[in-house]
Amino acid sequence: MGALKEFKEFAIHGNVLDLSIGVVIGASFSKIVSSFIEDIITPMLLKPALNAAHLSKLEDLTLMGTVKYGNFIATIIYFIMIAAALFLVIKAINKAKNKEATMAPPAELTTTEKLLTEIRDYVKK
Repeated sequence: MGALKEFKEFAIHGNVLDLSIGVVIGASFSKIVSSFIEDIITPMLLKPALNAAHLSKLEDLTLMGTVKYGNFIATIIYFIMIAAALFLVIKAINKAKNKEATMAPPAELTTTEKLLTEIRDYVKK
């Protein structure tokens, strides 16, 4: 029973819960970014180039009919957008952590530190 209790605490309070939440949010975030690329970025920026090539999707770009370099370009665009969005999220989290750290009151001195301070002050006199 001890191992079962220990595993339960690990799963509930440990990194497993954080990791599972991260995976679920990451999967949802990936869908959001994919939709943003396919439904907003591609039509706005790449539609004129695709129309000039007589194509409807970026994935239709091929070389010699077999090499689908359009898929590769689309994947690179997805990666850049996901990396940029994650960068902005992490930057906001770090900013919030720094703000929280600066707002924290200074910790009270321990008994040892109080005694050392008194000794220092006495030696100065």
